[in-house]
Amino acid sequence: MSRRVSPIEAIRAEIDALFTGDRDLVEVLEDVARLGARLIIQTAMEAEVDAFLGRARYQRAGAAVDADGQVTARAGHRNGHCPTTVKTTAGPITVARPKLRGTTEKFASRLFGTHVTRTHALEALVIASFVRGMSVRDVEAALADALGPEAALSKSTVSAICTQIAGEFDVWRRRDLAGIQLDYLFLDASHFKMHDGHAAEPVLAAWGITTEGKPVFVGLDSANSESTDAWHGFLTDLADRGLVSPLLVISDGAKGLISAAEQVFPKALRQRCTIHKLRNVLAKISKDDQETVRAEFWDCFDTSSEDLMDIEPGQRLVEAVQQRITAFIGKWAGTYPAAMRAMEADRASLTVYLRFPAEHHKRIRHSNFIERTFGETRRRVKVIGRFPGETSCVSLIWAVLDRAARGWRGFTMTPRALRTLQDLRRALLEPPTPLYKTPVEIATTIEDAA
Repeated sequence: MSRRVSPIEAIRAEIDALFTGDRDLVEVLEDVARLGARLIIQTAMEAEVDAFLGRARYQRAGAAVDADGQVTARAGHRNGHCPTTVKTTAGPITVARPKLRGTTEKFASRLFGTHVTRTHALEALVIASFVRGMSVRDVEAALADALGPEAALSKSTVSAICTQIAGEFDVWRRRDLAGIQLDYLFLDASHFKMHDGHAAEPVLAAWGITTEGKPVFVGLDSANSESTDAWHGFLTDLADRGLVSPLLVISDGAKGLISAAEQVFPKALRQRCTIHKLRNVLAKISKDDQETVRAEFWDCFDTSSEDLMDIEPGQRLVEAVQQRITAFIGKWAGTYPAAMRAMEADRASLTVYLRFPAEHHKRIRHSNFIERTFGETRRRVKVIGRFPGETSCVSLIWAVLDRAARGWRGFTMTPRALRTLQDLRRALLEPPTPLYKTPVEIATTIEDAA
């Protein structure tokens, strides 16, 4: 008689079966995340039961002895399983909780407690290591370190996952971008440990809002720094693959990024992230005054107040907010001169967004959206500590951001907003050809002809 298939073996069979069909990889990964969580939790609970009883599944009590020949088995035996729901970031999953009979003391899981309801580091480990593009050895080592060798997956399964992840990312990073026309381009970087013995290194990211108001994940790549050369290479690659100039580039104040953006997309306007600037200012303010300064900083940009609410987006609105910034700097310059010098240095680039549709203002005045997604990436990979290499790092971040991108919210494009954007597009990207040349242009034409 064949023995009954254990819950662990059943889950492994389900995972292997996912890669035998022709389903879309994105759908497969979602299922792998859930099944992976089930596998880890199930393996952990079964291993705890083995330790509690002092013997493995199907092992006789008399056969469980230590090095001195002493029987290690405890009274009691397994008595099937009962379904239990566990909450994870991949959604609620059902595991088979082992039941015991005839024990002299009650079994309680040290990993999950008496009642399994929510996972902690384990489900993060599943999403970070099990699903996200690391090598076979890396995945097996991460799982074994956390839960013992029984938690390791079959090499064929891990290899299939890693190969498909790497292939999908390679296709994505080389795709043609000529069909994407952006109004807004957001640029940011986050640092991750990729190489042993080296400090954290940046991963550069770009996402945008199309002329239809749809969000799109545009580009991702690693770099050894946030220098002008690094950002210039990243943005040039996007342009070489067909990405045309956006109307507005939103970024933090990194000088290399700003310089590269101005070189690659010289016709686009640039908005300095207001949240990053606020952090710069508050870093030079005493704790006693930080809340007051924070509130007054945001008051400068409040266009819903009675004195500004009737002013249409454009130069008049920019000038009105600049007057508020002047008053804000004047109020605090005597107490915090360094903070107000930092504010003064970027004041012009803080109000560029006011030329764009009013309904977009609160979402285009900062680049915090993709920064929050980077934070989610860091949270999920925290259990790893350091990536085993650059390829694994970028593949992981791409997988997390690519999943997140499917839930990103677009922009509302009202008729008035579309008119404003079209006027800006004509002015910035499609300026009319002058009817008459200036004397300097005529002289240049004559010199070129000669």
